[in-house]
Amino acid sequence: MPPFDVPEGDPFGPHNLPYGVFSPPGSSERRVGVRLGDHVLDAGAAAHALGSPYASLLARPTLNPLLAAGRTSWSDVRRALTAWVTVPAHRETVEPLFHPLSSVTLYLPFEVADYVDFYASENHARNVGRIFRPDAADSLTPNWKHLPIGYHGRSGTVLVSGTDVVRPSGQRKAPTDPAPVFGPSVRLDIEAEVGFVVGAPSELGRPVPLGGFRDHVFGLCLLNDWSARDVQAWEYVPLGPFLGKSFATSVAAWITPLDALEEARVAPPERTHALLPYLDDTDEEPGGYDLRISMAVNGHVVSEPPFSTMYWTAAQQLAHMTVNGASLRTGDLYGSGTVSGPAEGQRGSLLELTWNGRDALELPDGKRTFLEDGDVVTLSAWAPGPGGVRVGLGEVTGRVTPRADPVS
Repeated sequence: MPPFDVPEGDPFGPHNLPYGVFSPPGSSERRVGVRLGDHVLDAGAAAHALGSPYASLLARPTLNPLLAAGRTSWSDVRRALTAWVTVPAHRETVEPLFHPLSSVTLYLPFEVADYVDFYASENHARNVGRIFRPDAADSLTPNWKHLPIGYHGRSGTVLVSGTDVVRPSGQRKAPTDPAPVFGPSVRLDIEAEVGFVVGAPSELGRPVPLGGFRDHVFGLCLLNDWSARDVQAWEYVPLGPFLGKSFATSVAAWITPLDALEEARVAPPERTHALLPYLDDTDEEPGGYDLRISMAVNGHVVSEPPFSTMYWTAAQQLAHMTVNGASLRTGDLYGSGTVSGPAEGQRGSLLELTWNGRDALELPDGKRTFLEDGDVVTLSAWAPGPGGVRVGLGEVTGRVTPRADPVS
């Protein structure tokens, strides 16, 4: 099918146009691409052929120059791309610049600067509290309703979808063990999340207010925050996650611009505690997003977490992340935290789905409490778009492989 002839209702139609980085068949040269249906448009080549003033931003091996250009440029480029793939007068020039999606190689679409991960789902936080603090009067920690809890991760281990994830090793100690042992994690887990990609940087010492979210955040993508629960449980008292999280974080090859998700904006859940002024979004535009996520293990859907239930919004997370004067850099990535809904079939991690290994999942290829070597995890999602059409998000896949060189 010709690239312009996208079927009606295709979630990757001209209403979407997510950005990625690819190399065409027979070449290792990386190019900025835009997805249309099952094809990829060489955006830099199209910009050059049509004399676009933004050709220099698009003819790059990474999205970072476009990200750094700021909101006005993001909107201008999106309008131009929409015209290039919809206006018949451009068809003869643009059509030869498409490549079948199945024929290209996809890469991490931007150079990751810093990586922060949050803990923004009340359902997830309560489930974790009930699992690990069953006798506590409140399953939430005292600060949870007052600020978005987060931690700084490792940007160098952010991986593009399709990259194998090597099972991590580390120290672990069960409550009944007399001493810790070292070895590959036996409780490797998934965390279904949404990642937000920062474009325009900010000045050191100047916090970004809630209203500045859309001036600094370019778009979002699906994210899998792989977690070694046994390593994490032993190391994170009294400080936060470290080796149990830093070995791998998988992101989609496609970044969906915020402008493609206007129809998906929703109000967050009702807040039960008064918020300090820098987090109070009462008078702000709706900060939540209605994203319908599906989480599968070896092709079998095990959960469908709804992002609309997230208590803390991405704008609040950005405001909190910078309120101490910390600056933003182009390519900063921050994760929403595990997305979990109120129902059992909406939990975004195996920790919750199996209640810390107590209740095994029944899969077509056998039972699972945590991930086994060879398991393939896939996150996919869609959001409501204009006129009832869906906006597809690029999927995230990763296959667990055994550690090839055990450390002793």
